[in-house]
Parts: sequence; C-alpha cells; structure tokens
Amino acid sequence: MRSEPVPGTTSELVAALVRWFDRLWPDPDRGAAAAVALREAFAGDDRPVDPLVCRQLETLVHRWSRHVELVHEDTEAAPDRDPPGWTREPDAAVHRRASGVAAVVRRPDGIAVLRIDGLDAAHLAAPYLDAAADLVRGAAGAVLDLRRNGGGDPATVAHLLDWVIGPVPTHISDVRYRDRTRQWWTAGRSAARALSPETPLAVLTGPGTYSSAEALAFHLQQRCGVPVVGAPTRGAADHVTPVRLTRRVRGLLPEAFVVDTATGRNWEGTGVLPDVGTDPDDAPDVAAATLLDRRAH
Repeated sequence: MRSEPVPGTTSELVAALVRWFDRLWPDPDRGAAAAVALREAFAGDDRPVDPLVCRQLETLVHRWSRHVELVHEDTEAAPDRDPPGWTREPDAAVHRRASGVAAVVRRPDGIAVLRIDGLDAAHLAAPYLDAAADLVRGAAGAVLDLRRNGGGDPATVAHLLDWVIGPVPTHISDVRYRDRTRQWWTAGRSAARALSPETPLAVLTGPGTYSSAEALAFHLQQRCGVPVVGAPTRGAADHVTPVRLTRRVRGLLPEAFVVDTATGRNWEGTGVLPDVGTDPDDAPDVAAATLLDRRAH
C-alpha cells in the first residue's frame, strides 16, 4: 500500500491542498469540510494533473470558497514551505493604466459614469481616483462602474468609500485571519472633497465584479443605501494568498475572510445581489434612469 501519492498526480495535489487548508483556512470548520469533500471525491486518483483537473478541484472547493484558484504551469519550481506573499507590480505598469481608472464620461442627461477596472495599491491609486472623483463634481448623478473590476487592495476600497461617506472616520470591515483581526476604516475625507449628498450614486455590477470590487459594492449597498444595478457578482469574500502547491501547480488559497461591520455578514457564495436586476450591458442606462427618477422625487 502506497504511503505517499505519486508526484504529478491528482492525489498529490489533493494532499497538498488539504495540508495547506489545515494550515491557512481562516475558519477551520469550512476548511475541514472542503478537505473531506476533496478526499472523498478524488481518493486514489492518479491521473496526471492538467488544467482540466485543476478546474475540477476548483469547482468542488468553490462550494466553500469562491476565491480558490489553481493554475497549472508549464515550468516547474519547488513547492513553497511558507506562503511567499504577493509580488508587487512595478509602479510604472500601474501608472500606464491610470490605476484602473478606465473612463469618466458625462452623459447628455448629466449623469457622470466613473469606470474603475481595478483596485491597485492605495498609495498609487489615490491620485487617479481623486482626479476622477473631481470630474464627477456637479453631475446630476454618479454611476460607479465595477462590471470589469477584478478587485485588489482593501485600502483602496476604504479610500473610495471615504469619498462617499465623507468627514466622519468609519469602521467599515474586519478581515479575520486565524490568529488576528485587521480593521479597515475610512480616513474621514473633508466635506469639500467628498461626494455631495445631493449627488445620487449607483453602482454597476456583473459576473466580472470580483473580490475586493465586490466588497466595495457590498459596503456601499449595505452601509450607504447605494442601489446596485446589473447582475450578481461572483461571491468571493475570502482573502487569498499565493502558494505553489506542487512543482507545476500554483494556488490562491484562503487565509482570511471579510465581515461588514454594519451587517455582520459578507457576500461569500451568494455574490452582491443587485437592487435593480438587468443585463450588465444595459446597466448604465438603467442606472441613469434610476438616479434621475430618485432625483425627481
């Protein structure tokens, strides 16, 4: 009877996932349930690992965490002994794309649409976000388009929430690890730089809204009463860390989860559910009509 799984097989990858879940998963009961399901579904599976196997494992684990990702790579490297942390993207790459600020458009009806496609590190993103927010000033309403936003830095989420919440520092969320909790607060932006209370705001979401972008939409909806327009998001509320699991497979594995302090909940599994459901392609027009109607009443 073999005591160790054969290298390069599905059994080896499952064993590595189970070990890391036991080490990292922030709420052990959820991690243990995912580990049991993996063992039961793939016991003795000696298929060589390929991208299809990675998708099968991901699909199963997504019942407990939508943020788990497995990437099968062409090149080999030694598995990690400890989580290496995230590699910082070069500042120049962030500046080239204006830190995800893809467009600011003033529609003929006076509604400003601010499209943000990523949430880069706050110290790099803040100047671009603040400049974009200044272009919204005086609009009949504002639409924050997160339909293509794959997430990023929680500090940038707090920075954008600061624009809406304004002068009072506010405890937004707790990120709970196994051994600690990190609080996220807004800074208390001056009233002169905050979004005017007279400017109604809506958020656009869809299947491309992921991770920290979901956090931004959820906090705005639940805490600020901002209507979400479009389709449900993907439902990934865990914070993940990169780990090389085997010589050819790299994973993003849960190490913390988010709790919104206003509700005590998050969006894991369900996604952020829109207040006004519509095809994401139609969401800008639907959101503009919603805001103009609210302004009229």
